[in-house]
Amino acid sequence: MPVLAVLILQLIYWASVPVGAFAFIHALLQRAEAYSAADRMTKPAWVGITGGAAAALLLVVVAGFAWLFWMAGLVAALVYIVDVRPRLIEVQRGGGGGW
Repeated sequence: MPVLAVLILQLIYWASVPVGAFAFIHALLQRAEAYSAADRMTKPAWVGITGGAAAALLLVVVAGFAWLFWMAGLVAALVYIVDVRPRLIEVQRGGGGGW
């Protein structure tokens, strides 16, 4: 593989680590009741999913695990960020029908 392609892939891999960390930290900081009110899985489930995603993303970069782990981790983190996070924010601001 050309050197430039390897460098671009490494940049993408490294850029994904903060995405996973953000999803994990955000999941940790939310109230447990917000997940129920948002009609999403429980807080422990999302903390586990995003924690596993962050760990997978970091292990791919540091230990060179298979790209499949990276893909699974990135998808899990992005599902949280794109689907769960906006709903949690909406519910906690009062747009979800209340608690």
